[in-house]
This record gives sequence, C-alpha cells and structure tokens, in this order.
Amino acid sequence: MVIFARKEKEGMRVGNKYELGRTLGEGNFGKVKFARNLDSGHPFAVKILEKQRIIDLKITDQIKREIGTLKLLKHPNVVRLHEVIASKTKIYMVLEYVNGGELFEKISSKGKLSEAVGRRLFQQLIDAVSYCHDKGIFHRDLKLENVLVDAVGNIKVSDFGLSALPQHLQDDGLLHTTCGSPNYVAPEVLKNKGYDGATADTWSCGIILYVILTGYLPFDDRNLAVLFQKIFKGETQIPKWLSPEAKHLIRRILDPNPSTRITMSEIKEHDWFKQDYTPAHPEEDDDDVHIDDEALSINEPPGAEKDLNSPSHRINAFELIGMSSCLDLSGFFEKEDVSERKIRFTSNYTHEELTERIKSTVLQMGFSVQKKNGKLKVTQEHKGGKNSANLSVAAEVFEISHMLNVVELRKSFGDGKVYRQLCEKLMHDHGVSRSQELLAAEF
Repeated sequence: MVIFARKEKEGMRVGNKYELGRTLGEGNFGKVKFARNLDSGHPFAVKILEKQRIIDLKITDQIKREIGTLKLLKHPNVVRLHEVIASKTKIYMVLEYVNGGELFEKISSKGKLSEAVGRRLFQQLIDAVSYCHDKGIFHRDLKLENVLVDAVGNIKVSDFGLSALPQHLQDDGLLHTTCGSPNYVAPEVLKNKGYDGATADTWSCGIILYVILTGYLPFDDRNLAVLFQKIFKGETQIPKWLSPEAKHLIRRILDPNPSTRITMSEIKEHDWFKQDYTPAHPEEDDDDVHIDDEALSINEPPGAEKDLNSPSHRINAFELIGMSSCLDLSGFFEKEDVSERKIRFTSNYTHEELTERIKSTVLQMGFSVQKKNGKLKVTQEHKGGKNSANLSVAAEVFEISHMLNVVELRKSFGDGKVYRQLCEKLMHDHGVSRSQELLAAEF
C-alpha cells in the first residue's frame, strides 16, 4: 500500500521507499524536502507540489513541461529526475540531492572567483547547456539561482519549468514566448520578434560568467525599462583585472546582435575556455524514469488553461515594456520624490524632439545647458559669480522604442528647492500627471 504524508512531516513516507526529512527550500509552487531511500540509504530531494495550487496558478503546462524535460536529461551537470509519484492531491518529484546550495549563494558569500575556479564552473555550465541543446531543449531561465553546486564543487543546472522543446517552435523556426529573469535575458528575447533558444541561452551563460569572475551583474537597474535599454545596447564595463582572453570571451558572448554572437561550439574552441578542459560524458543509461500517470493527469477547468506560447496569456513585465509605445508607463517606475537626487519619467516624443524640448525648457528657466557624452548637463550659476553654480543636474534620455523614451534627471549637487522646480516643470511639459501615475500603477 502506498502511503502519503498529508503534511509531509519529518519521518513520514512518500511511496514505499522514501522517508522525508527537513525542508530544504520553499517557493510559490511548493516545498522541497530532504528524503532518504529506505532500501539503499541514498539521499534525495523531493519537490512537493499541490495539485490545486498548480491549477489555481495556471501552471499545469509548466509542471508537465519540467517533468517531461527532466525525464530526457541524463548529464553529470544537470539535476537528475529519478521518479515522479502522485497522490490525489499532490505530486512528488524525486530529484538528485545537491548539497552545496545555489551558485548565487556561493558568489554572494565569497565574492568573485578566480579565473581558474570560474573557468571550471563555466566549462561545466557550457557542457550541460550544450547537451540540452543537442537534445532540442532550451532552458530559457539560466541564472545563478538555477545553478546548484554539489559537495565537491561541481555544478548542476536545475529548474526547467520555462524550458522549450522543438514542438514549441513556431512556423518561422523561432521561439516567441518572452520569459526569463530580467538581468539575464537576451536582448532579442525582449524585442518580441522571435528568437533562437540556443543563442538566447548562450547570452545568459555569458551573464553568469561575468558574475562569477567579477562578483556583480553586467546590466543592472532597479527600473526595468532602463535595465532593458542597457541590455539592448549591450554596453558593459569589463574590469581591468581580468585576463585579455577572458575579456574577449565575455565580449563575444554579450554581443547584443544574436547573428554575430559566439556560438556554443565556438565557445568550446576559445583559448580561455580550453585551458584544462575535460569534456563531461552524458550518462546515457537505460534506466527509465518512472512517472505516475496521476502526475500528468492534472488539468485546469475548461477555458482556464492558457498556452504559454499563446498571445492571449497574461501580460508580464517584459511584454509591458514591449507594448510600451501605446501605454503610459509613468507609474511603472518607483515613485521617486523629486526632492531626491534622481527621478525618471516617460515621454512619447522621439529622442531628438525630447532632447530639444528639454534644452528649450531649461534655457527658458534661466539655466545653462551643455551636451557631453550623450547627456545634457544643466547648471544654474549664482548671480554674483561666474565660477560657481548652485545647481548641477545631468539629464539623460534612454530610448525604449522610437516613440517612447525614459528621461532620467540626476542631481550632482545644489539647491534642492530649485531642483524640484526644474523637475516639476519638465514633467509638466511632458504631460506627466498624477492621474496618469495612478492609472499606470494598476498594470
């Protein structure tokens, strides 16, 4: 008789052979608990998912996709799925136990890694991801949090919930679902025009390499619109301390043009990558993964299920930016008080029109303006002296689309009252109103 734990307490059993232990992690979809096989004594991680919660969150396709994908993958650097057990109310995914935690935690606690250590981890990452691509599987959510590290320092790629298979390609041979994690997503994914899954995964691997070797993200901003514009440009500062070979590889991977970006096979031939490289050997055994029929029988109520690749699914942050040419996004950003050092707002004028309007406005207010390195430097001098200024503000325009731009005003120093007046005047001239902020905040 199969016994299932109602509350999954320590010491309870799942199936006839797994005894549950402590909680390893907890997320929106369920818990992950330590488990031990009662016959062999081997440790496992059991991902426990509540069927009703899966239905409520409309993620049945995502769970089925993850199970189906993991069933195909047998590689030393990919988390292994051993078994899927189901009850009437829950699904239990029995996974390989990786006891070293996330690569994210390793970097957060220790900072950047040496090139030798970082190279070994990156070699394993590329081995794992290229293996997935050879199987026709594209991960689409590669990030430090989804790369686990075992006790001896080897990595294991995990979390294939957003992965894509050949059947998800559209008629043009491309993927069209905008998904992933903002700091790691490739620029072509954000453009909503279709993308190659392998090329997009390669970009994400480049982000991971950059963080491993530097300790911080190459593209970062708390406002998504500005973050995405930085990603579109692909302009990142590479630290001087890195070797020339490492710098070259990073630049080739973080190429915003997917057609000229380095490929997985080319990465494996790169001089920096090849140092002390020993290719991994996939574990192509004949052991089939047992999956209870109950696990894949979950279905949402008729009319409730949304295909992730359908244009009718719920709008996410990526699509909101992609559709921004017809939406007011003034409330999409944090509402920064104009008394603070920095503020942003959006405008539907073109980049050129916007620059000229800002210059015209600040000149009418009695400010001086200079254009330098793509930014406008706005200053106001004391009436009694030419060599000092009581306010200095940098104005920069980020182009999101042809008819949507983000204006960033950053105060270098000076009178806060005068700065507020400047900000309020510029926002007023570009139609930023309180009612628009409240409307946009509803999205």
